[in-house]
Amino acid sequence: MSSEVDAVVSAIIAKWCAGFTRLDAAALSSLYSDNAFFFGSNPKLYRGRDGVAAYFNGLPRWRKPSAVFSEVQAGRAGADLINMAATISFDLAGERPDLVVKMSWVILREGDDWKIVNHHASAKAPLI
Repeated sequence: MSSEVDAVVSAIIAKWCAGFTRLDAAALSSLYSDNAFFFGSNPKLYRGRDGVAAYFNGLPRWRKPSAVFSEVQAGRAGADLINMAATISFDLAGERPDLVVKMSWVILREGDDWKIVNHHASAKAPLI
């Protein structure tokens, strides 16, 4: 990863994890583009910041949620575009079985900021 790509991705991951520990839908949705497509842990496609906020507001109110990103891969896909893929391990303090998912983001430069424009989570377990 280039140093700029690494810095952008690391900053978004840090803000995302901090927002997730508080289940703060406003903080989390602020990381996304107004034009975002978001596939989370259910089959519904959520669109835009309002859709992302609705997704996070709809999650159970776990007492101590946390998320750890590993196996992060990122690369520039264009002058204003970054692809990111990672594994995320969610620790929900025993309130449900821990969850490990594959996550991919497309991150787009919007003005002076970088926003997630596409978010896709899928099962880590093989489907076929």
